[in-house]
Amino acid sequence: MTALRGTYTVLITPFTADGGAVDVPALKKLVNWQIEQGIHGLIPLGSTGEFLSMTPEERAQVIEICVQESAGRVPVLIGTGAEWTRDAVAHAKEAERMGADGIMVIPPYYSSPTPDELFEHYRRIGEAISLPVMIYNNPATANVDLTPPIVARLSEIDNVLYIKESTLEVTRVRDIIELCGDRMTVFAGILGYESFWLGAQGWVAVCSNLIPRDSARLFELVADHNDKDQALALYKKMLPIVRWVGGHRYVAASKTGLGMMGLAVGDPRAPRLPLPAGDAEALRADLAAYGLINSLA
Repeated sequence: MTALRGTYTVLITPFTADGGAVDVPALKKLVNWQIEQGIHGLIPLGSTGEFLSMTPEERAQVIEICVQESAGRVPVLIGTGAEWTRDAVAHAKEAERMGADGIMVIPPYYSSPTPDELFEHYRRIGEAISLPVMIYNNPATANVDLTPPIVARLSEIDNVLYIKESTLEVTRVRDIIELCGDRMTVFAGILGYESFWLGAQGWVAVCSNLIPRDSARLFELVADHNDKDQALALYKKMLPIVRWVGGHRYVAASKTGLGMMGLAVGDPRAPRLPLPAGDAEALRADLAAYGLINSLA
């Protein structure tokens, strides 16, 4: 498979108005719109996709739809994280069986695994499938920090080839590349623009749920054209949207924003709450300034 690079949207999962099921037509429309807008890849069933609030049947449904609708036009990586290694292996096998191009795996998020336990967890996953594995460092949610030395050790596992690095320490990109060389390709998880200049070859973005074209273009301006002036100007334009989907409101703001753009995707599932009314009006103003209101209608 060609090496993965570029901006990948960590997709929201559309739900019906009552929250009781995956909204299949909305998900199909979202996948096709993302690809038509020029996004480089898709990652369903990440935390933005509310993977912990879905049934096994819904997970399989989302995988099937995203793989089939993408139809090989862009890579599709499936979030397959789980607390129990057995479940993580099963999720990985399911993704491979259903035609995914790779998987993204957050560490076990409750047990605070040691470096030895992390290595064993990822080794078992990696040996169970032939797909590329993107490990996912997000200490704020996983309760464990994949520091550069730990990442270097994990990079010795044959198909652990990528990392989504989601701390606010952009120097992690530099350190991972220094320690791992070509064994590990870094995707930013938060600081996309900043990480590109330090050698990140991709960005797993939340904001691209709302602005996929510009999110992809930002990577291209840096990685393919080395155009600092245009890249910085675009980044500054994007910042209001980037900030809306940062922090705890990343799911609620993404879903509310898509609704304002003309694609109803339902509310987040509990315990998450919809975006408060005051925040929603402020988001509407920023989307209007961007020219996005009803752009998907």
